[in-house]
Amino acid sequence: MSETATMAQDETGRIGPGRLVLVVGPSGAGKDTLLRLARAASVDDDSVVFPRRVVTRESSADEDNIAVTSDEFRRAREHGDFAVHWQAHGHSYALSAEINDDIRAGRTVVVNVSRTVISALRQTYANVVVVAITAPPDVLAARLAARARHSDGNIAERLTRSVDEASAHADVTILNAGSADYHSRQLLRVIRNQGWQE
Repeated sequence: MSETATMAQDETGRIGPGRLVLVVGPSGAGKDTLLRLARAASVDDDSVVFPRRVVTRESSADEDNIAVTSDEFRRAREHGDFAVHWQAHGHSYALSAEINDDIRAGRTVVVNVSRTVISALRQTYANVVVVAITAPPDVLAARLAARARHSDGNIAERLTRSVDEASAHADVTILNAGSADYHSRQLLRVIRNQGWQE
């Protein structure tokens, strides 16, 4: 798998003062569910932004992405429309460069990204918090099987995929094996910079 990160650089250094909360974890960990619940709880909070990802895959009930073709993605990338982009599971993913404006305005931007771009994002943004959401292997396998999104590739391969642990170091880890409401509240506390324990 090949991942590439490209960032809009600020000539004064890393982009801030807002916070960039990166939600990462294996497929089937429940990232989208926890993000959806945290977004609903933040609907009246203008200081928190949950940007939609640009993906070369159709949007679904599980993932409200901006669907584009491979050609549209390439043109947008070449035009400099993305803050970061990467490849995973045979698809192209990106975040709009608009997140830089939100972070410069002091907002908290919450995004689901590939673990492979964490290191580059830490170098580009001044205030990065990495939240790893995971679950036991049997839970991950059951969730992936239930999802049945074959366009993402082989389940066994996805469960055994390895990443550079140094670049994937998380600040907070949430073991999402219990109540989604409870774990979304943990995520929300991190987003609000309140720590994560209840």
